[in-house]
Amino acid sequence: MKKLSIFFSLLLLSFSGIRFCNAQPLQKAQTSPRIVNIVNFIRAIEPREEQVTPEVLYQTVVEQIKLMNKYDLGGTFLLQYDALIDDRYQKLLKALPEDKFEIGAWWELPKPLIEKAGITWRGKYAWDWHSDVGFSVGYTPAEREKIIDVYFNDFKNIFGHYPRSVAAWVIDAHSLNYMYNKYKIVATANCKDQIGTDGFTLWGGYWNQAYYPSKVNAYMPAQHASAQIPVPVFRMLGSDPIRQYANGGAVVTLEPVYPEAGGNKNWINWFFETFTKDSALGFNYTQAGQENSFTWANMKKGLEMQMPIIARLRDEGKVRVESMEQSGKWFTKTYKVTPATTFTVEKDLGNSDKKTIWYNSRFYRMNVLWEKGTLRIADIHLFNEKIPDRYLNSVTTINKSFFYTLPVIDGSQWGQDGNPAGLRLMVIENGKAVPVTGGQPIFENIGQSSTKVTWPTKYGNFVLNLTEQSMSIKLLNNPIKKWYMELQVQHPEKLPLKKIQPKALALEFDKHPYTFNAIQGTFAEPDNAAGFKVIPKKGIISFLLVDK
Repeated sequence: MKKLSIFFSLLLLSFSGIRFCNAQPLQKAQTSPRIVNIVNFIRAIEPREEQVTPEVLYQTVVEQIKLMNKYDLGGTFLLQYDALIDDRYQKLLKALPEDKFEIGAWWELPKPLIEKAGITWRGKYAWDWHSDVGFSVGYTPAEREKIIDVYFNDFKNIFGHYPRSVAAWVIDAHSLNYMYNKYKIVATANCKDQIGTDGFTLWGGYWNQAYYPSKVNAYMPAQHASAQIPVPVFRMLGSDPIRQYANGGAVVTLEPVYPEAGGNKNWINWFFETFTKDSALGFNYTQAGQENSFTWANMKKGLEMQMPIIARLRDEGKVRVESMEQSGKWFTKTYKVTPATTFTVEKDLGNSDKKTIWYNSRFYRMNVLWEKGTLRIADIHLFNEKIPDRYLNSVTTINKSFFYTLPVIDGSQWGQDGNPAGLRLMVIENGKAVPVTGGQPIFENIGQSSTKVTWPTKYGNFVLNLTEQSMSIKLLNNPIKKWYMELQVQHPEKLPLKKIQPKALALEFDKHPYTFNAIQGTFAEPDNAAGFKVIPKKGIISFLLVDK
């Protein structure tokens, strides 16, 4: 590297405030950083499978550390309380260099933690994975505070400081507020979007990357700094931007135990190719690693494929490999409120012609999907910081938990597996309505919060503009062509639609009424399907994507 470029790289790092792991090469400057957190979380007991003994769990972590050290990769280990108080894990993790590895908290709640907090244990085993027993949503706010105090103080007695990063499949807003206000955590994480997997439903949230949650809802991004918990929530597990959403209950993630995804060489190469090369507004993020309950025998193949790829991309300056703490500090220094970000796929895996863009802001998320030359808006969910989660002041009494936002379009739940429903772009051709077909969409980031997508078709270029609070679509150079958009669904009974008005849709979900407003264009009844139509005005359709 030339001396001048080294100088500017050093200058960039000095202003960024990012503390990279030692022994890593200088990172190249990126207008949209690609950040990888390697996060492995640790349980000391696993009652679900007899062959997963405490020794198997421990040796899994030993092998994870060996592999990370082989490629000089740092990361984060998160300890469930039963592992925190285990002498072997303490000795193993204390030996790791602090400038390379972070030790934090995995927020599942086993018997020894609950009993030390003075609460009666209700689980069947010493660790019970059900929402009403093993997670904070199963305990009252006062009980949550007692549990947090026990864990954090014991952690400090062992490691000399409070944990700075805390993650779980789900964490409630009361707990996050308490952890931040009393113990100053800097990063947290929750599960990817899913419906019902292992009893957890998180659906409609900020799709990837990270967001500041509402003070009353840990899953709902806040719209204003005054209403947010100032700790970023990172989305875990590295979801496939196309198949994880489209395939309903399937798990298509970077987790190395899944042979069609994170354990598959072709999928891994494709995922990191699109992660590093395709357009990204703001920054791109993924979490690698695996919980030790899956055991080394099951994760070995996938991790041994992934780690050298991550190391190579780091060496090439294409990704930043950071601990959760480092990423959390960078996020809070860079963003005062939740940023607008995108995750795009410009070329799909194998012979698939699918392309997609996920756009997220603190007001909404949207997914646009291209398939077989057609376009559909497959997903729109609105965010409202005033809507509390179900567990802010109460507990779940069943072995499930549910976190939602406000659906306007939910292609996954209203369509069929592998074929999401959507608001489709249609044109009148010889008196008949047909889908618009076109070529390769072109993605262009405009400033720090907007994205422009140009889609060439035989009728001219359609241009989509996505901003923090609105979306528009127009057809260039062909103002007389009759086109419109129509929602087509396979499960109309699931629609939250209550009334179609010319300038607004009246909707209601989970007892919350809301509206979806047209800035330009009008809503109308559909021709042959459940849902609605949108008719352009002067060649433009635009929506206000804010729940007021």
